[in-house]
Amino acid sequence: MTFSTFFRVSSYAMVACGALALAVSGCLGEVLVCIFAALLVLSWKLEGWQLEGVRRWQLSERVGLVVVLLSLPLFYLDWQFLEGLGEPREKVGASALAHLTLFLSAVKLLQTKADRDWVFLYLISFFEVLLAAGLSLSPLFMGTLGLYMLFALCTILSFEIKKARGHLQATETRLLVAPDSTLFRRLTGRRARRRPLHSEARRLPVIALILLVLIFALALPLFLAVPRYGGNALARTGAGLGGFVGFSDSVTLGEIGRLQQHDQVVMRVRVDDAQAERNRSLRWRGVALDEFNGRGWRKSRMASQLLQSSNERGFFQFGTTGGLHRLTTQTFFLEPIDTPVLFAAPRAVALQGSLPFIYFDREGGLQTRPHNEERITYKAYSDTGEPDVELLRRVSSFSNVQPDAGDLSRYLQYPKNLDPRIPELARQVIANSGARNRYDAARAIESHLQNDYGYTLDLKAGGADPLADFLFRVREGHCEYFSTAMAVMLRTRGIPSRVVNGFQMGEYNDSADVYTVSQRDAHSWVEVYFPEVDAWVTFDPTPADGRPVRESTGIKARLGKYAEALDLMWFQYVVGYDKQEQRQLATTMGNRLATFRRNLGRQTDNFKALVQKLWSALLDGPGPTNTFSALAFVMVLTLPLVLFALLVLLLLGRIRRLGFRRGLKLWHREQPRGSVVEFYERMTRLLKAQGLEREADQTPLEFARAININEALKLTRAYNRVRYGEEKLSPSETAEIEQWLSRMEEQG
Repeated sequence: MTFSTFFRVSSYAMVACGALALAVSGCLGEVLVCIFAALLVLSWKLEGWQLEGVRRWQLSERVGLVVVLLSLPLFYLDWQFLEGLGEPREKVGASALAHLTLFLSAVKLLQTKADRDWVFLYLISFFEVLLAAGLSLSPLFMGTLGLYMLFALCTILSFEIKKARGHLQATETRLLVAPDSTLFRRLTGRRARRRPLHSEARRLPVIALILLVLIFALALPLFLAVPRYGGNALARTGAGLGGFVGFSDSVTLGEIGRLQQHDQVVMRVRVDDAQAERNRSLRWRGVALDEFNGRGWRKSRMASQLLQSSNERGFFQFGTTGGLHRLTTQTFFLEPIDTPVLFAAPRAVALQGSLPFIYFDREGGLQTRPHNEERITYKAYSDTGEPDVELLRRVSSFSNVQPDAGDLSRYLQYPKNLDPRIPELARQVIANSGARNRYDAARAIESHLQNDYGYTLDLKAGGADPLADFLFRVREGHCEYFSTAMAVMLRTRGIPSRVVNGFQMGEYNDSADVYTVSQRDAHSWVEVYFPEVDAWVTFDPTPADGRPVRESTGIKARLGKYAEALDLMWFQYVVGYDKQEQRQLATTMGNRLATFRRNLGRQTDNFKALVQKLWSALLDGPGPTNTFSALAFVMVLTLPLVLFALLVLLLLGRIRRLGFRRGLKLWHREQPRGSVVEFYERMTRLLKAQGLEREADQTPLEFARAININEALKLTRAYNRVRYGEEKLSPSETAEIEQWLSRMEEQG
């Protein structure tokens, strides 16, 4: 196989693999695949005829450009046709884009190809593979991707070699100085043998295969092992992520405080419309507990878990919302942790992710399979709207409390041996505040705990009744004690409540547009139920010292944020790029194209209506100037179109003139070299006929001196002066060279 044939084979194989990737992803039907395969064969034949000097059957560069420009409206028609067939919206845009790229590739294949045309074909094939990767990651596609990479490496290597020798004709390559010097030949007593270029082409597939193996060997640890088993997974020791506690069905007072003593990252959260007022102080809800035994909380049997099965799109729905404007979308990038709990903003109504199942309990808690050795990502949709405060005050009078009404009884439970000072404290706080409804009563207890108690992570409260010890002796603690105190005090006054364990919002990273949540952000708060509006309202009795807004500053912090942004991008678009991300990308592309199409159609319709309105007004206008006004209107309307057409023609003419001048310049620059090669080749042919042939390790000047022919020495010196000195032969020198050659022909 010659080098030229190898280059063509690898290039065509690379283009074919790009189309095959689209076919594997489902963007192309069997008919289009067969048509494109036939075009590849036809283009191969035309390419062979071009090498033989027959170019009449190939498209010229100008015709190819015109065909490409005229094909752009076909993209819109194809889009309309696919929509008419009832295809899914996320597939319509991808299929239409695949058809357009395949058409552009076919046009480029059928035209005469310079180096830039080959590069254009390579870029199209790469885009086709990239588009297919966004739609399918099946084993068949991975095999196609492996073939594409192998042929791409072969093509890149051969293209660089072709480009390097592109300015030299085949006969000129043998005139170059051999790499084996005369001194080396004399010392070793050997003659260097020049390996022909076509024999080197045999080694290119082997070299490309070795490079491909090395690439995969180096890339697999970076793409797979490091992101999935780095960070938290490798840093884990003992029972889990620094003793990750507080997120199970049974929690003892003090566990959240131990969790807050570590800085390890738990998750990162990206919030859509994060600047909205309702989204500026979100919490990431984990588990809600409804039964208190005096020393801790647990989930009662009535809060049993319900299994939600996965569907094809990985979408799980738990409830509904009163309006789409109330929904807040959050994307969670959860680190490997030793709890199956999933986190979301309060009142989650749906979740989407590549998860096999989800447990959704009656307290609004979410759990899935264990993931203590891998990261997971999912989207949560939460109804973050809060009931109107005045409405809550009107409907939540104390007379409406029904302590034994069905499921509400478990939110009013507290130990029988509860310290009697706790109910009395709750009564005094509410009475002193003058609260006349349950909402104001809850705010009064919340304010009392925030203002009259201190915050600390030291576990000072203890004994047989840690809650009473916290309220009446220690009078300081962490968030878990504050939430427990408020919930129990409300229950003693007949107000349904429960304790929720989760995380605060975390530190905002503006480089990655995410909130970084660490173990130190673990938090506990209270949710109070108002049956009149069927809503749980959030209260947080922890003092402000326990809810600090963290913000790192300095160069080190800024570099850390950049590194976190890169790590998150790597995980989202490389490691965790699953079917959900692919569908989201296809849906986003489809929505943007559909929006652009609607806006373009709307503007076109408005322009048509305006033209018709003005035309009607001119035609219906009274007086003899009616015709003149209509003609003036037509001239004003067509003037921009005429100017635009003239501008396009001027640009095309300018490009054509620049191309022609550049061609003349190159022709004049290459003309001396062509003449040099011509007269020197005539001389070498004449000498070869006489039995004098230059060795591979000889320079032209060494050869001329060795044969000791005066005319040959003069011709060689003229060759070196023009070939390497970039000088031009004068007319007299050209005539003299012709005389020397004629004399040598006569002597031969």
